[in-house]
Amino acid sequence: MDQLERRIEDLEMKLAFQEGTIEELDQQVIKLNDLMAAQQQQLRILITKLQSVEPSNMANQSEESPPPHY
Repeated sequence: MDQLERRIEDLEMKLAFQEGTIEELDQQVIKLNDLMAAQQQQLRILITKLQSVEPSNMANQSEESPPPHY
């Protein structure tokens, strides 16, 4: 086998490896995208719940008098 054929074979092997790697990375991106979409939905639900909570009747810290030991 001459050097040119060996170089072509090496390039074909590298290309096959890169194609496999790209496919694996693509699958990971899809999984992460699905996970991010689910987390965004959970965050929207949490924000909605927090916005519907009645405000606390406790005074702000700036309005509180200092504790007796001061």
